[in-house]
Amino acid sequence: MFCNQCEQTQNGTGCTDVGVCGKDEDVQSLQEILLYGLKGMAAYANHARRLGKVDDNVSAFIEEGLFSTMTNVNFDIPTLLELVLECGRQNVRVMQMLDEGHCEKFGTPVPTTVYEGTKAGPGILVTGHDLLDLSDLLEQSAGLGVNVYTHGEMLPAHSYPKLKAHAHLAGHYGGPWQNQYWEFPSFTGPIVATTNCILIPPDSYKERLFTTRVTAVPGGRRLKTNDFSDVIKAAKQLAPLPERKVRESTIGFHHSVILGIADKVVQAVKSGEIKRFYLIGGCDGAEMGRNYYSKLAQQTPDESVILTLGCGKYRIRNHEYGTVAGLPRLLDMGQCNDAYGAVQVALGLAKAFDCSVNDLPLSIVLSWFEQKAVAVLLSLLALGVKGIRLGPVAPAFVTPNVFRILQDTFDLKLTESEPPAELVQLSV
Repeated sequence: MFCNQCEQTQNGTGCTDVGVCGKDEDVQSLQEILLYGLKGMAAYANHARRLGKVDDNVSAFIEEGLFSTMTNVNFDIPTLLELVLECGRQNVRVMQMLDEGHCEKFGTPVPTTVYEGTKAGPGILVTGHDLLDLSDLLEQSAGLGVNVYTHGEMLPAHSYPKLKAHAHLAGHYGGPWQNQYWEFPSFTGPIVATTNCILIPPDSYKERLFTTRVTAVPGGRRLKTNDFSDVIKAAKQLAPLPERKVRESTIGFHHSVILGIADKVVQAVKSGEIKRFYLIGGCDGAEMGRNYYSKLAQQTPDESVILTLGCGKYRIRNHEYGTVAGLPRLLDMGQCNDAYGAVQVALGLAKAFDCSVNDLPLSIVLSWFEQKAVAVLLSLLALGVKGIRLGPVAPAFVTPNVFRILQDTFDLKLTESEPPAELVQLSV
């Protein structure tokens, strides 16, 4: 093989990489960060497009960003850093479009109490992220005696007025995506996977698993259109679910809800009732070290508010945090793409206090797993947010040199084995 960068033939003593020279691993690292960010942004953009929201500038950047990663196009680290941050800026726009699309189509989310568990009778479980798929399924199954349940990142659906208006949107079942192998076998009805975060199904439920559009797994049944008649038919034929209530929870703290009471929040900060804000969430996974987020949330001081979003919320939501200043201490803001909402809350509070976001008593601790998490992180960095803690491990595609640049520029930190005192103790 011949290396395009150093013009050496690959052998035992020459270049060891195909296409990118080993001495330029930082270039390759930045290209991979950009590629993962573009993938995540494309996923969000696809959701937004399905809701009628498009932006030609976003589409043009996706093309340009992909072009920049081609062989012999860009070996310049400053330029690649510029493109990486531009990906973050463009993703802010994408998340804004998706937020607007959801609100225009389904109404603005409101705080809502959700039944968790199952109710007696036939049921369909919907997982993934696509609220439009859920809406179409609800409309097609209305009045047919079949209940519909959300799973994973579909939980926020219950806070949208036009979705929760369907009486047969009966509740929420289960936890995060990585629990599918022991949760899905116990759900006797059909399961619809609308986006990523689906695992290859075992024999115990693969014949009951349906996927939509590009989402597909061996053994599942892929639906190429939003005709859910086969799903509804299967729900009527399969064994009914039992009545089993697990708990109730409150969700729906959209950024408009929190900013709507901004005056109350500001007054609570000024009076000392609220002394710190935490954003704890992101993309969850199954590996060791993710209990860090549970420990952190449980150690946060009583005079603090915890904002959460993404499937990372499942690490912290099964704990009783109480209230502060008349508000629940744990505020569930929605899906992973609702990081846009968290940014809006931070910007709103910064404006109210006449300071920058980085001057707020705000700690951001994110779990990362896949491409959409990369896009969200790049968005926060592009907005100039500093001091973010990321974990539970450093992304393998980020070289030490590139991570050092992010540390020097944005004070980016990795999570530790235990939450440090500086993170959970209030300053005197």
